[in-house]
Amino acid sequence: MHNGKPVVLVVEDSPIIRMGAVDLVLLAGYEALEARDADEAIRILESRADIDLVFTDVQMPGTMDGLKLSHYIRDRWPPVKLIVASGNAILEESSLPAGSRFFPKPYNDHSILDAMARMLAS
Repeated sequence: MHNGKPVVLVVEDSPIIRMGAVDLVLLAGYEALEARDADEAIRILESRADIDLVFTDVQMPGTMDGLKLSHYIRDRWPPVKLIVASGNAILEESSLPAGSRFFPKPYNDHSILDAMARMLAS
């Protein structure tokens, strides 16, 4: 935790959706970081040891989608909490890393805030 605030990394290729998600994170009182794709997200995770939660989209350009990214993060940075969102895919909980949460898009801001608060409190 940086400045006593949880740090949330938003991974989303759509600038408008990313801005909305970052606003949501800031509104919740957390520090927000942002990445356009999985490769950028991994670079940020490698450079900072204070990321508490990653909020990622599934469909993204680049070497891996959000689902692969979430499994990669779970394997490499086990304590990092994961929230996965998708407008196209409805994912079974079993396809997600243990302990992560899935939300279909368009997601309800309150549901996301509630999930973040619960995950960051545990």
